Amino acid sequence: LKNSMFACLFQSQTLLNQLREITGIQDLQVLQSALNVCLVQQHLSMYSGVDCLTYSCFYSRALEVSAEENAACMKRKRCEGSGESCSPADWIRQEDCPVGIRNVGNTCWFSAVIQSLFHLPVFRRLVLNYCLSERVLEKCKSHSEKRNIAFMQELRCLFALMVGSNRRFVDPSAAVELLRDAFRTSEAQQDVSEFTHKLLDWLEDAFQLAANGNNPEDKQNNPMVQLFYGTFVAERLHEEKIVSNIEQFGQYPLQVNGFNNLDECLEGAMVEGEIELLHSDQTMSSGQERWFSKLPPVLTFELSRFEFNQSLGRPEKIHKKLEFPQVIYMDRYLHKNVDQTHGRRGEVKRLKDQLTVLQQKLEGYKNYGSGPAKYPLADMLQYVLEFATTKPTNVSPASVPMNPAAHTEPSSTTQRTPIHKPFTQCRPPIEVPLQPAPHSVTEEELYFVRSCLQRWRAEVENTINELKASIDKVSQALEGMYSDNSLCQVPYRLHAVLVHEGQASAGHYWAYIYDHANKRWLKYNDVMVTESTWEELVRDSYGGMTNASAYCLMYINGKLPYLIAEDTDNETGQVLKGMDSLPSIMRCYVREDNRWFQQELREWEEQFCQAQQKAIPEEPQNPEQEPNPEPVQEQTNEASQEPPTDSTPQPVVESATTDRSESEVEVEEQVISDEGGPEAETEASSTEGNQATATRSQPENDVSEIEIPNVGKILVRSDADGYNEEMMLTPAMQGVIFAIAKARQVFDKDGPEAGLIKAFHEEYSRLYELSQEETTPQQDPRLQHVLVYFFQNQAPNRVIERTLLEQFADRNLSFDDRAISIMREARSKIRLIKPEDMDMDEYLQWHDDYSMFKTVFAYLLTGLEQYQNGKIREALNYLAHAHQDNSVLLRKGEKKGVDQSLIALYRRKCLKELNENAATLFKSPDENDVAEAVTIMNECIIPCMHLMVRDSVSQEDLDVIELIRSCWCSYLGQDMDDSVQEKLSEFLPRVLDCSAEMVVLKEPPKVRNSPHDLCSRLTAVMESIHSTSVVTVK
Repeated sequence: LKNSMFACLFQSQTLLNQLREITGIQDLQVLQSALNVCLVQQHLSMYSGVDCLTYSCFYSRALEVSAEENAACMKRKRCEGSGESCSPADWIRQEDCPVGIRNVGNTCWFSAVIQSLFHLPVFRRLVLNYCLSERVLEKCKSHSEKRNIAFMQELRCLFALMVGSNRRFVDPSAAVELLRDAFRTSEAQQDVSEFTHKLLDWLEDAFQLAANGNNPEDKQNNPMVQLFYGTFVAERLHEEKIVSNIEQFGQYPLQVNGFNNLDECLEGAMVEGEIELLHSDQTMSSGQERWFSKLPPVLTFELSRFEFNQSLGRPEKIHKKLEFPQVIYMDRYLHKNVDQTHGRRGEVKRLKDQLTVLQQKLEGYKNYGSGPAKYPLADMLQYVLEFATTKPTNVSPASVPMNPAAHTEPSSTTQRTPIHKPFTQCRPPIEVPLQPAPHSVTEEELYFVRSCLQRWRAEVENTINELKASIDKVSQALEGMYSDNSLCQVPYRLHAVLVHEGQASAGHYWAYIYDHANKRWLKYNDVMVTESTWEELVRDSYGGMTNASAYCLMYINGKLPYLIAEDTDNETGQVLKGMDSLPSIMRCYVREDNRWFQQELREWEEQFCQAQQKAIPEEPQNPEQEPNPEPVQEQTNEASQEPPTDSTPQPVVESATTDRSESEVEVEEQVISDEGGPEAETEASSTEGNQATATRSQPENDVSEIEIPNVGKILVRSDADGYNEEMMLTPAMQGVIFAIAKARQVFDKDGPEAGLIKAFHEEYSRLYELSQEETTPQQDPRLQHVLVYFFQNQAPNRVIERTLLEQFADRNLSFDDRAISIMREARSKIRLIKPEDMDMDEYLQWHDDYSMFKTVFAYLLTGLEQYQNGKIREALNYLAHAHQDNSVLLRKGEKKGVDQSLIALYRRKCLKELNENAATLFKSPDENDVAEAVTIMNECIIPCMHLMVRDSVSQEDLDVIELIRSCWCSYLGQDMDDSVQEKLSEFLPRVLDCSAEMVVLKEPPKVRNSPHDLCSRLTAVMESIHSTSVVTVK
């Protein structure tokens, strides 16, 4: 049993070694796995004589196992790379790292092709700067033309994101779907080759529209043709005459079977006559030759690694090894070098014939014999010599005595036989001489035989060495046949290698692309972009080792540096990187996508924090101990003072009559965020405060009822993601919630899209009606919503519609399923807006104007509040800034700013009172008071006077300025200390001449987002002004 087991193991190991040589798969684990699967179906004895059929079955099984393991490995890698199990923080693009492309469902081939094209700077510039005139667009009536333009626009957006996106990978779904739709409607076969050719055809057609809209047949100016297409001359012999014609080519197809390297493939493809391959005895006979007459700047070879197996009725992949260089010289294939190449091919044929004769002679020495078994001749002579020189034995094995004591003389031919002990040791076989020997040979015979065999063996070895040297010399001559300078003038450098792993029916694609700027190879595997080496590329691309091999090679002309030159600034000549290299419209598009990405990151962080808070277990209570009411009440009161979290939204319960300290007034500056619109302040009664406390103690899975002013009560899930109740209470969000509530029936009947349209129209109509209301001193409708401001200033409809759409896409709408669905629908529609549909510079400028409008109002109201509280110096600073910013707005439109008369009135009041205070302090004998008076003049009064004079100054402002000048000029005739007189002489010229220096206003405290409602503050301030009571605003 043991011997049988050892025999099986030895046979299995031998079989693995043989199969490794036949299949080319070097991984023993893969071979062993396939062998185990086969052994379940067939007994090992079937492999004792490994025939072709068995090896074919095993080969297929081995490749299937390898493909399964590689597919599983790649799936794990893709999952890790795509961040499916990672946080969105891992989706952030690293500095100077290229962007990957997401696999959206068997689209790895698309990623490989697009990456190889994108990283050609010359092609990238063509796509990013693609533009069609209005005249051309009007002529594009056919479905195919419109589809090609749409695909080009999607590709343009994709390229822009790959340049400037903050994401580690981008989504190509829009462009891929256009390709898929074309195959669904017209084509039955949907393999990768067809997809790739369709992609390139669409690019060519799209560029043709931009290159020459008048003549579609003239493609001389088409940049795709100029970059990727060449021509060759086909010559054939017809009726003893050479007939030639010129044909165009794009991706040049090359056969893999029967060739060992790229040059041999080209020889076989270009010359279908009697050609000789450098490393093969194969001869091809036909009557046609092809010569490249014009090579494209980007030369692409399509390797035919798939063939149809007629016996099996299915396509199969060719796993044969095929080598290719990093630099290939195309001179020998050019039509202008026909004579030179023909001469060298004749020399190659002669050398090949010579090499064949030499190899046949060498083969005769290496495999000598007339029978089926052949051996090296030198070894056979050596063996005969060893046989002849072995001393013969005098005693036959049968006559060896059993008693070892009978032979006491040592002899080389007589061996002792050990004593056999039954049951204690195994009987060994009778030992015989280790090597055969002649029975008898004389010294004369031995001398003659030895001298002949030694001489013959030396002659054979010398002949073998001479043959090897001759073969090496001829091989070197063949290798260097096309290596001289005259045929090395057209170098093409390898730019990209597209790799396929798997079988003909399925597999995975990726690309190796050379980074010309950093002189390195990078591997682009869907979302994963990693640095690689030439050795790794060879291992994955040559084939023959595993089921991965190159199917497309992209070379670029080494003498055309513009192909890989990056964009530079026309004035400075510096290289433009990232966003600076994009056209302005695409730059806005990328900025918008980056803004969405930042919002996604914020939302994920908030959700993660909420999940972490929910995961913290509550402290267990002691059931034996009765709860104490007082500590519970104390704990509840403390909790009510904490700011509400997103996971447990609570209404604000502060009273509007609460007095604020001076520090609170200075710190809490009021301005509104750009996106959210004006934020509302809420006033809650003690009942609402109790309700908030009760809501906070509810379980997380319960539904809370929240009171929204002007809307009513809504149900909010306690685990609503991203919910911010403070934002929910703003007038802008109240209107959106109310519109969604009105669209409830439409939503339930027709779905989210119909619900969004209904809610959109409801809110649009409400805001338009609100914009028609008159502005009063106590109320300005523009503060209630950004769209009211846009309506009154006649903003473009595209700006208004997108702004309102973003209101419905606000993350704070995630309080119930209906709102979440509408929010997601709004976000999807925003993403469908193309750069050409929206001028983002114009859009952002309108929002910047509204942001400045709210800032002006915040400065105005804060200045009035400070004035009412006796803080004249602070009030003047706010009012001066309000007047300056408001002047900028009013120059753009009458409705874009605030009533300037109110700001100017209180600016004059502050100036007069502050000047009186400064004059009083200047008369004081205290040096500190005098210094304070000078500071007031230099930092507040004089800068404000300068601004008043430079603007379109009113008569009232001039009167105040003359009053201030008269006040300080009156000191000139008075007696005062020299130090005081010196200080007066320093600032008095600036009071009299307001155009002598640059105006620098002291910056007010930084404004920030606040929960205060500007509408309520305006009403309170105006009432306090008319009633002359001190204003108190929460």
